Amino acid sequence: MSNLLAKLAEGDMRTAGRSAEVVSEILKHPELFAEVFEGLFSVHPGVRMRSADALEKASLKRPELLLPFKKRFLQEALPISQQEVRWHVAQMLPRLPLTPSEKKRAAQTLCEWIEGPEKSRIVKVMALQALVDLAKGDPALLPLARTKVKEAMTGASPSIVARGNKLLKLLGKS
Repeated sequence: MSNLLAKLAEGDMRTAGRSAEVVSEILKHPELFAEVFEGLFSVHPGVRMRSADALEKASLKRPELLLPFKKRFLQEALPISQQEVRWHVAQMLPRLPLTPSEKKRAAQTLCEWIEGPEKSRIVKVMALQALVDLAKGDPALLPLARTKVKEAMTGASPSIVARGNKLLKLLGKS
């Protein structure tokens, strides 16, 4: 295990461990992004979780770091079922320049996370946010995003209803 991934292995599933330190290192040395990206596929759930966290935070400041990994991100990271990885993947997805067919596939995956048996409210909320973010850049996705947000709010927890109301405002009038 690499030095960075060893740092991400520290802590239990309730902590971010040393992911902030790893983000700092990535931002100083962008070539380290590749090493942390490999952590998404670790056999250790904590490493996967903290790798996703570090990648999300680094790509928030430097979205271009995701570009060389676009294909693997869509083919290998998007299907990861671990909830702690999913919510970070959802946050990163709209940062990628996607072709129309890639956007369609991404939107389908996000809808599956929103509609499916996913137990994590955070994953559902982040998937809704990502779908809205994709729709803001693609008018063809606006009706789908509005529909999914409204459906998700029906009988939902207060946190999902509150976020849904904010997302509907972002989408504008229907």
